[in-house]
Amino acid sequence: MSETKIKNMEEFAAVSGISRPTVSKYFHDPASVRVSTRSRIEAALERYDYRPNIYAMNQNRKLTKSVGIVVPFMADPFFAEIARNLEQRCIDAGYRPTLFSAHGQPSFETDILDNLLSLKPAGVLMAPLGRNSNKSAIEKFCAEVPTVLFDSEIPDLGLAFVGSDNPQFSMHIVDYLCRTGQPPCFFEMKNPSNPNANKRRQGYLDAMEQLGHTPQIVSIAGNGWDIEEIGRQGGHAALVTQQFGSNTVLCSNDRLAIGLLTACYETGISVGRDPKCAIRVAGQDDHPFSRFTCPPLTTIAQDYDAISRRAVESLFAAVEGDENPRKTTLFDGKLIMRDSA
Repeated sequence: MSETKIKNMEEFAAVSGISRPTVSKYFHDPASVRVSTRSRIEAALERYDYRPNIYAMNQNRKLTKSVGIVVPFMADPFFAEIARNLEQRCIDAGYRPTLFSAHGQPSFETDILDNLLSLKPAGVLMAPLGRNSNKSAIEKFCAEVPTVLFDSEIPDLGLAFVGSDNPQFSMHIVDYLCRTGQPPCFFEMKNPSNPNANKRRQGYLDAMEQLGHTPQIVSIAGNGWDIEEIGRQGGHAALVTQQFGSNTVLCSNDRLAIGLLTACYETGISVGRDPKCAIRVAGQDDHPFSRFTCPPLTTIAQDYDAISRRAVESLFAAVEGDENPRKTTLFDGKLIMRDSA
């Protein structure tokens, strides 16, 4: 490796003996230059340990190969898993994805969009915070950058959206729970972080009415993204005060269900579908850890593969101007039967 420090592409072109336009062409698309030229450039890259300034390159391009992926909270395993799927699909298509987390903060979400504008991405895949999002900021951003929303929709803006059919989730799992035991009560946070929780609540109410059962909702205090601990504390209180009017509990999401499972363990209440168990617990999402709980959690699975595939396809179609960017696509959930219910 040479000790010569290369500061920019012009200097790299000079020391490698290759024209600046050819070097630039290589960095935009390596396959676009001849094999022999590509070999010379790559040998020079190794010798001088040079990497181009992607930010500076983007300032001079009308269309970059960068894609932003924005999620509400990267520490949430659900968003980590779907972001992983989106990232790999972008890479496979020849794009350079960058992940951003809003950490549950509307101001962070807006800052991320501002930073992305300066990077001139080809497009953005975004799971917005929902009702806490700065809608005007998102609308302004999407007017300039092709954007597809996933997981959480913002209906008023009419943006492209790919996600799950939450009413179908509720109908499917409520029907199963009613057929296999007592009709479930619904366990939720009063102030949920994810707007899908409200859709699932309504879906539960509609499903119970359609099946001829009286719904019961147990709402617990707590807000933010520490959902397992909120579920543990709220579940513990609900169990001790006997708020659950059924021995079957459908949780708004798997993270809340994981907290409730811990509360059951702490209070000595057995969980499972065995007749000897005191309570059945089910969730929604098929959280990556739900199969490893004790007992393993019965849930309704989001189709990670289909959602990520369709979101990426929709974004690239929008980037190329080949499709109506305001189309909504919803995918059904799949019942995953495990020992908890």
